[in-house]
Amino acid sequence: MIVGRGGKRGKTSGRGGKGQTARAGNKKRPELRDFIKRIPKLRGRGKNSHKSIESKPVPLNLETIDKLFKAGETVSSKTLVEKKGIMTIEGRTPHVKILGTGEITKKLSFEGVKISASAKEKIEKAGGSIK
Repeated sequence: MIVGRGGKRGKTSGRGGKGQTARAGNKKRPELRDFIKRIPKLRGRGKNSHKSIESKPVPLNLETIDKLFKAGETVSSKTLVEKKGIMTIEGRTPHVKILGTGEITKKLSFEGVKISASAKEKIEKAGGSIK
């Protein structure tokens, strides 16, 4: 004689075992997950989360500046754009860094540009000034 599960209020308590819970592999998703899914994703910077937001300065050598400018002129990012030493990036004048490759023979004044140590030495030797 086979005896079934006894008692009146066990397991499903008289409510049956239908639908999702009756199926194999049944697993109810946590409610909280559905709320999280509805929130729009906050976009980060992906793989490059450590990459700087600041744009890097455009490198420019002393030999190029020596060719573009005459003695006594002022070198700035605006004058470099005018003389076509650098190009604008999306309508903006970029930051410039002067590097020490090549020689400078003229007395020039530099304003609003970053200058490497070797370039600074050569500019001062030629009688130029840095502001």
